[in-house]
Amino acid sequence: MSKRCRMPDIMRTDDGKERKVGVEIELSGLGYEDLVSLATRLLDGEAKPVSRYVSEITTDAGAFAIELDSDPIKDLDLQDQRLPESVRELGGQAMSVIDAAAEKIVPLEIVSPPLPFSELERIETLCDELRKAGALGSREALYYAFGLQLNPELPDLKASTLVRYLQAFAALYEWLKARHQIDLSRKLTSYIEPWSSNYIDLLMSEGYDPDMDQLMKDYLHYNPTRNKALDLLPLFAHLNSELLARYVKDERIKSRPTLHYRLPDCDIDNPLWHFSTVWNDWVILEQLAANAGDLAALVTEFRNSRKLSFHNLTHSWLDTSDQWLRSRNYV
Repeated sequence: MSKRCRMPDIMRTDDGKERKVGVEIELSGLGYEDLVSLATRLLDGEAKPVSRYVSEITTDAGAFAIELDSDPIKDLDLQDQRLPESVRELGGQAMSVIDAAAEKIVPLEIVSPPLPFSELERIETLCDELRKAGALGSREALYYAFGLQLNPELPDLKASTLVRYLQAFAALYEWLKARHQIDLSRKLTSYIEPWSSNYIDLLMSEGYDPDMDQLMKDYLHYNPTRNKALDLLPLFAHLNSELLARYVKDERIKSRPTLHYRLPDCDIDNPLWHFSTVWNDWVILEQLAANAGDLAALVTEFRNSRKLSFHNLTHSWLDTSDQWLRSRNYV
């Protein structure tokens, strides 16, 4: 069977190892135990419970986690000896009601280990099989704001490399958002906000060439939150946790040498949606970031699009960027 996940030109890090990406899939429609059992079979792994509503599936690619995406419910213990006896006596019945409600309105999440880019077909197959088993995504209900998140490892940790990725993302944000057809439930949340407009002006300004500390300061001055469509805080925690802490203190930030791409929906019950459709659009950004000439040309187009002109009054940046990508055979 031909592979559906495209690969970028830059497949290896500067130390010669194949780049990796972590994947986070939020879904509903399956009970927690059913999802653990099904994912264990599909991944050909071995499951073990870690804590309440958290299981780990050991596979040849590393450990996948299955969990309920709600810390208060995962940590809830109505049998705690510190509670009154009357509460503990009702604990079992209460937890059954809480469990039933939680599995309907709180997403279950599959978190992969860092996977080599070349092994992403197993995520494609996993999502397709979960759909067949009844998994539901964002469109199923207004309160389902489910995402599919990517944590791609960068080719290197140079400031100039990161600037290219950030400029590519800023230029492609509207295009990516339209491609993913973001569901209303996620549009109404603050999870996938664009970067500050003032920051984008700075990032896309002619000659912008900061060192890493200045790049971090610029970003954090305008975007001191993890709730961005492309979240840089895990990367910044890896690069310079002390500098990050001057701007943001959030225990949820996990240090890792990756970007955190939060924009896409998980539309898993849609037969026209596939993991590869999300990944392949990310690869277009990868290709643009790797092509300095094309990136410079698109950034110039972007700067021009923010000027007052008749053309800009009659043409959206979404249409302009889509036409540009097609003219350069990116799409």
